[in-house]
Amino acid sequence: MAEESLGTDDPRSSMPAELQHLHSKYSQWKFKLFRVRSMEKAPLPSEKQSEKGVLLGISPPTAPNIELDNGVGPGSVMKLCLGGKSKENVDGPGQRVDMKLQEMDTHMNHLRCLCRLCGTVLRKVKGPLHDVHGGLDETSKLALRKMGCKFPSWPEVILKVFKVDVTEDIESVHPLSFCHRCWLAAIRGGGVCSFSKIRVPEWKPHSSLCHLCFPRKPSFQRTGRKRRKAILRAQAQSLAKRTRWDHSDSFAVGERRVLRPFGDRHHGPVLRGWRKTTAQRDQWVRNITHCQKDHLSSKLISEKLPVDFVFSFTCLVCDHLLCDPVQSPCGHLFCRSCFIKYSYVLGPHCPACNLRCGPDDLISPAKAFLSALQCLPLLCPRSGCGKQVILDSFKAHCLDHDLDDQDENRKSLGLDNDLLTNKGGRPRQHLLSLTRRAQKHRLKELKNQVKVFADKEEGGDLKSVCQTLFLLTLRSANEHRQADELEAMLQGRGAGLHPAVCLAIRVNTFLSCSQYHKMYRTVKAASGRQIFQPLHALRTAEKELLPGFHQFEWQPALKNVSSSCNVGIINGLAGLTSSVDDFPADTITRRFRYDVALVSALKDLEEDIMDGLRESGMEDSACTSGFSVMIKESCDGMGDVSEKHGGGPVVPEKAVRFSFTIMSVSVLADEEEEEVTIFTEPKPNSELSCKPLCLTFVDESDHETLTAILWPIVAERDAMKESRLILPIGGLPRSFRFHFRGTGYDEKMVREMEGLEASGSTYICTLCDSGRAEASQNMVLHSITRNHEENLERYEIWRTNPFSESVEELRERVKGVSAKPFMETHPTLDALHCDIGNATEFYKIFQDEIGEVYEKVNPSREERRSWRAALDKQLRNKMKLKPVMRMNGNYARRLMTMEAVEVVCELVPSEERREVLRELMRLYVQMKPVWRATCPAKECPDQLCRYSFNSQRFADLLSSAFKYRYNGKITNYLHKTLAHVPEIIERDGSIGAWASEGNESANKLFRRFRKMNARQSKAFELEDVLKHHWLYTSKYLQKFMEAHKDPVKALQACIEPVENQDDEDMSLEVNDF
Repeated sequence: MAEESLGTDDPRSSMPAELQHLHSKYSQWKFKLFRVRSMEKAPLPSEKQSEKGVLLGISPPTAPNIELDNGVGPGSVMKLCLGGKSKENVDGPGQRVDMKLQEMDTHMNHLRCLCRLCGTVLRKVKGPLHDVHGGLDETSKLALRKMGCKFPSWPEVILKVFKVDVTEDIESVHPLSFCHRCWLAAIRGGGVCSFSKIRVPEWKPHSSLCHLCFPRKPSFQRTGRKRRKAILRAQAQSLAKRTRWDHSDSFAVGERRVLRPFGDRHHGPVLRGWRKTTAQRDQWVRNITHCQKDHLSSKLISEKLPVDFVFSFTCLVCDHLLCDPVQSPCGHLFCRSCFIKYSYVLGPHCPACNLRCGPDDLISPAKAFLSALQCLPLLCPRSGCGKQVILDSFKAHCLDHDLDDQDENRKSLGLDNDLLTNKGGRPRQHLLSLTRRAQKHRLKELKNQVKVFADKEEGGDLKSVCQTLFLLTLRSANEHRQADELEAMLQGRGAGLHPAVCLAIRVNTFLSCSQYHKMYRTVKAASGRQIFQPLHALRTAEKELLPGFHQFEWQPALKNVSSSCNVGIINGLAGLTSSVDDFPADTITRRFRYDVALVSALKDLEEDIMDGLRESGMEDSACTSGFSVMIKESCDGMGDVSEKHGGGPVVPEKAVRFSFTIMSVSVLADEEEEEVTIFTEPKPNSELSCKPLCLTFVDESDHETLTAILWPIVAERDAMKESRLILPIGGLPRSFRFHFRGTGYDEKMVREMEGLEASGSTYICTLCDSGRAEASQNMVLHSITRNHEENLERYEIWRTNPFSESVEELRERVKGVSAKPFMETHPTLDALHCDIGNATEFYKIFQDEIGEVYEKVNPSREERRSWRAALDKQLRNKMKLKPVMRMNGNYARRLMTMEAVEVVCELVPSEERREVLRELMRLYVQMKPVWRATCPAKECPDQLCRYSFNSQRFADLLSSAFKYRYNGKITNYLHKTLAHVPEIIERDGSIGAWASEGNESANKLFRRFRKMNARQSKAFELEDVLKHHWLYTSKYLQKFMEAHKDPVKALQACIEPVENQDDEDMSLEVNDF
């Protein structure tokens, strides 16, 4: 037979000819191979000599050339071909290795008793233990989610709170658990910071001076143990009487006895079982490698193979089947992870022959050997399966079992309804629009492949593989900046705030560009890190939140409206020159296009709409049409907004704002009869939900200019009523129809838009045709008769006078319509201005009662001034109500109370009139919640049922006890309060929800934003105000601000924490580490 010289080549590269055909002739050559006499594990004399040389510290010689004659040689063929090992290699010749393993086992046992973060002894802290590398449990996840933290695992939380990276912890150096006190510190900090004084100790590897294995003397004093005197070794050997415990194999170090190496031979009586057996050594090795859950046992091999053949495919460290095998220079085979952990603990030596080698010296075994390893037949250990699978696909087979178990569990819980069924003809949904379960189902095969690759090539580090894939994808698309930021965050260097968070901070704190930039530079210079983002990053983030960013489509296309989607802030005077007597108006106006603004508002509510679909139990893919959106429109003047800065044309220093609010979104799903409301605005009267559409410097009484500015908005709204919007929501195109209600107008604005006469007109009501005298005689029994179409018809009659009537007759016929109605308003009552109007009337009644006007005919102006002064003084002294030039909402709320009536009654001389005033206010207080409540049927059902009785009683008091004031006359809001409230609530369900309070509350925002964006040009200034006011109402930015409220509460709760008296006893000395 030909001679084969091995030399320094791979000892497993020289193989019998039969091994070249693994898959075809495996059953034939596997028995031939093991007939060789060398399989009897007879060690070579040269091997024995080399092992003894290792014990004596002599380096082993190079492998000699071995000749094989007729298949029988002096050594083991399998040992040369497939790297087989003998029993001596398993146990190891060096007994000092056992000594080191025992010390490491003791050291790791001590580590398991300590907290990773504070060094506290775990048994002294009450509460459960927590795994440093584990995921968040449901309690922790829920607590951190409330604080705005969305980390899924503890290493990320610990890195953020305690500034410690535990992902690279080693079991032989670091503890694996942390105590409940550190858990409380992480929860109180909201997962972002720590309010406690916990100092994380510096953990060091085990050494001869380890403070865990050899504690200092104070530890004996604390525990009350009696100190032993160190007995010299010579004295101990000279003692006549020896105990049954032989201490000659140990020597004193400090106050503890340490085992001597087993290389020193002593033949005296020793404790039975003192020397550890091979089983104990294997257990120590397993404690170091911790690979029982990851690596496969050789017992899973299904066929009856020779022992040495199976032995050649096992790791020399953990005795499992080789996983990611590597070969040392001396020819021994190990798992890569086991060798790295073993060499880290015991030094860079081969575990089998003690030859010096490190992880860098390892090489990959021969490809033929790897093919043979991957083709080993394994038996599935799962009960009921019994399938025979090769090693290469064993883990994928086990993953299929796990996924089947998950599906069965979810079916048992009734979660099959969450699956997205693909009905015929429907387009395939985008991956990001699917639910989490559907995403897992679609990526199941890819996930298994990536997991197998990670287990095979990267030691099971699936997270690193996925992060690398994501970074490479970004860089392949030239998204280098985003990739750099993500990579910096993964490395712990990306501690900066998100641009949207910085934008929310700037908008909600009303910081100008210069103020924010100054804060940005100051924080960056002081901390050395870029915590806040620069202004250009904020401008990039705000583009997605402003109108004109999202794509949409109208079917059919809007009449007289451009189909362009990328339309931002436009000039409201565009096309005005030819519409108003061929001269430009002296005004400045900026607005959004109505349809583009509605699209941006709906995209801002995208998450709420999808949550509403899920909460209603509706299938996402089945709801693509039938969406209805209810819009509340508001328009009101802001009064005098004059500022000392700003140039440009001379314009009136009064401003008007037109805004809208999305009140609700409902959907009529397929095969359903009733609409389901999936979103309702929780705060319909808040300035946070009232989105600005148009800002203009104009006096609200200037009917011509106001008509010209708002007319394009009216045209866009009328066009949207006859079309439907196609907008992608949740990854699917969905169809929306809009319904508009113009309810947020005060009395003056309604009369302007509907072309009615002023408030002092004989026709006092904008809802019915009653005159002032008729309304005073019959205060309760009236119905709503006016509407926009009827007002248009009456205007045509007023304009053409078809019956050739006189002015008075024509005025009586059209019921006060004297101008063309240009905007449709919903016939209703504004709750805010109703409160203000009624409070103004009661304020005058209080003055009349103080001066006893019911007994006087015509009091002088001086007398009325004295009554008013007395009333103001009384309210200021008793209720801290300062006099106001004009009634406002806050003053009206405090004035219309029983407390205010009692204060006023102190100035009323007659007891009878006091009782009448109290009765009048009591009735009003019972009626007020009906029109102020958002949903009166739920919030005040009793007052709603008694409203008709209370209003009749109220009207009787006005017509009897206060006849001197309401004889033939009545105010507009008192008439609407008594006559029309029940009918409006029966029709609309609410009055308070449709009030203009949100638009009125935004008046202060206009002034704040104008000061924030002070510029030389008023036109650019108005653009900035409109832009930042829109961002202020963004739900996306509001969620960032809401997320920061809980950490503030946690900060207040943790400023003075309750200190534990046993803190000193529960922690070790930090300096020891």
